[in-house]
Amino acid sequence: MEIYCTRPGCLRPLNQFPDLDDSTKLKAVPQKYCTACGMPLILDNRYFATKLLGRGGFGAAFLARDRRTPGMRYCVVKQFLPAGNLTPDQLQTALKLFEREAEVLEDLGNRHLQIPDLLAFFPLDVPSQSGQAHQGSQANQANQFFYIVQEFVDGEDMETELAQKGRFSEAEVLEILTEMLKILQFVHENHSIHRDIKPSNIMRRRDGLLFLLDFGAVKQVTAGAGAAQAGRSTGIYSMGFAPPEQMRGDKVYPATDLYALAVTCITLLTGKQPNELHDTYSDTWNWRSYAQVSDRLEAILNRLLLPTPNQRFQSAAEVLAALQPLPSPHFAPSPTPSTTPSVTPPVPLPASPAKPSATKLQSAPPSSPPAPSPPPPPPIVRSRTTSFALWEVLASAAFTGFEGGLLAIAVASLLGTVGLSPVFWMVLMALVAVMVYAQTRRWLEKVDLLIIAGVTLFLVRFLPFALLHKIVLLPPLSTVAQVLGIGNSPLALILLIAGFTGLIAIAATAAFRLIYNLLSRLL
Repeated sequence: MEIYCTRPGCLRPLNQFPDLDDSTKLKAVPQKYCTACGMPLILDNRYFATKLLGRGGFGAAFLARDRRTPGMRYCVVKQFLPAGNLTPDQLQTALKLFEREAEVLEDLGNRHLQIPDLLAFFPLDVPSQSGQAHQGSQANQANQFFYIVQEFVDGEDMETELAQKGRFSEAEVLEILTEMLKILQFVHENHSIHRDIKPSNIMRRRDGLLFLLDFGAVKQVTAGAGAAQAGRSTGIYSMGFAPPEQMRGDKVYPATDLYALAVTCITLLTGKQPNELHDTYSDTWNWRSYAQVSDRLEAILNRLLLPTPNQRFQSAAEVLAALQPLPSPHFAPSPTPSTTPSVTPPVPLPASPAKPSATKLQSAPPSSPPAPSPPPPPPIVRSRTTSFALWEVLASAAFTGFEGGLLAIAVASLLGTVGLSPVFWMVLMALVAVMVYAQTRRWLEKVDLLIIAGVTLFLVRFLPFALLHKIVLLPPLSTVAQVLGIGNSPLALILLIAGFTGLIAIAATAAFRLIYNLLSRLL
């Protein structure tokens, strides 16, 4: 019998005990200790690890067996072991998140077929190994470890499947999307937000049933006093899959999980990582050219990927309703008394086997048809989604150009020169760079841009512009000023200069986007 030591840093964690090959002796032995470090190997007097599954930010996960069950069933043992040198406050926060995972699994896992059951949660006090104190404790002092034991799902996660077989088909992604939406509907209705949806956290059991794993980053949403603060993100997320509000540490919503689920879907559809599909300049996703999907699914995913939470679907139920097929009478044969219009059948899903646990409620088994829902919303038109992103980029460029023109006037007036001084261009480009960065980080949006432009125009109007007419004399501004007859109006000249720079910025941005889109389709 091989038993794996769970002490962090053990030099020889794999222990061989030939005498325990007899299951009768294994079930009766009071305890076994690691031959290298002395760590107790039978946890809580019943669980023993056989293999290291992996290590993450909160700790390590082991494949284990339960000797108190007739068949010594397999389970997963998670050990709390946060990475890095944490302050006492950070360590306490990490421990609370670990305990919260146990609470959520107890509440949700035992009531939903596709969320792993919680089997046990317990601490373990052991002497620290000589010369290897844990988390700052001194040698020969006691270390305290915390363990979660949960149901083992025997199968492969979607990250592994993607690496093995390549891109998923639309039907396969629809199956995953539908099943995860049903699970998230249950999670959200029970006042929790997962906050870490990604391919590696979606597991397909060997019989085909899909599970949602790893509730280590889950957020429980409470009502009443302090709810707003409690809803804020703690900065725990998977890079590329988390939406902007979660990365900023703002409040999270059900739409936060839906965004991450959509990123998971386009990752599976395209076979590419999120950083290969996301345009950070415009905060948009360019994935369609890499996948073969229907316009309807594309439109749904694009709406889920919008950067602002209130622009997305607000609940999993809304997305499920949008996914329902629409009647297609134009595909039916000529109407006869015995013929009815055909309806596009839903994507077939795997049959749902019975769960051994009698306490588990099958709130959303995969094989059952979806519950009656309100009529689906009108289909989202793909071109509108694309146009919205394009116009947002062009509007941002117009503001940058217009504001850049106003700043150029102010800088030229203060420095007493127009375009000949390197200092002029250094100062101007630095200011424009700050504006562009603020927009890419979404510190400035919509109404903010209009307010800033208006305030700047008001202030610039009252500056003494000794070089204003020299700027206007530059072609082609001089010709436009003469045609319009505005040579004696300072405000009109300011608007002319700022408007001209705004048009240049729009033209340059549109040309860049056109070239970028052409290259992305060709390469």
